Amino acid sequence: MAEIKIGFVSRQQPESVQLVGMLIHQIQSEGKKVEIFVDEDIAVQIGREGTSVAEMEREKVDFIVSVGGDGTILRTIHKMADPVPILGINMGTLGFLVDVEPKDAIETLKRLLSGFVVDERSRLKLLLNGVCMPRATNEIAFLTASPAKMIEFEIIVDGALMEDFRADGVIVATSTGSTAYAMSAGGPIVDPRVDAIVLVPMAPFKLSSRPWVIPGDSVIEVRLKLPGKEALVVVDGQTSHTISSQDRVVISKAKKPARFVKVEKDGFYAKVKSKLT
Repeated sequence: MAEIKIGFVSRQQPESVQLVGMLIHQIQSEGKKVEIFVDEDIAVQIGREGTSVAEMEREKVDFIVSVGGDGTILRTIHKMADPVPILGINMGTLGFLVDVEPKDAIETLKRLLSGFVVDERSRLKLLLNGVCMPRATNEIAFLTASPAKMIEFEIIVDGALMEDFRADGVIVATSTGSTAYAMSAGGPIVDPRVDAIVLVPMAPFKLSSRPWVIPGDSVIEVRLKLPGKEALVVVDGQTSHTISSQDRVVISKAKKPARFVKVEKDGFYAKVKSKLT
């Protein structure tokens, strides 16, 4: 039996795929018992048998190495019901979910073969007319389906009306997602250790419509007030659905968290400072 199982996923760019091949070669040259799984989208390019991310989850890999940016990580998590830990290697730009630079990837992986710490992050569950949509690691964004035309929203939290406003959209984010789309829309940065949900109106008509930070176990209902108006619901920038005033949208904390391999010593505040300066 293999002592450790590691999966690999990557964006399609040649330099990312080449890095995957090099990392696998280095790991196998260590002489330790390691079972390798490679995502079917890139396996042929490095001459290996492909395995889907869902199969990696069923095989109970110890962690998945994601070579790319935040989008690569989010796509990978979306393919799992109970996400295994992810180690992000940064081949993107600003990513807050990717912790390891390519130059440090080999030494980091070698160190992790001897053990690692898992960082769990809350996700959001979206029910659309009672049907469960993919969970959100970063955010659920409600966007106007008609450019330059506002939507009128009602936001109900735990059965009480919290906000009634007109805007281009509204973002419902996790603490992890507070440094993603929500931050770009003027929302606060929230330490991911805080169990909270962030609501950020996008270009609201009233200056009094401000971002909110509410308890992480809140149940949120988002309603469109005007008949005939439609909005797009976008989950982590990966999946989208069109809704109208006839649809019922309920958001709550997901039972299964996202999981990340913890490698940084300096922590969240140092990461924010390095990414934003």
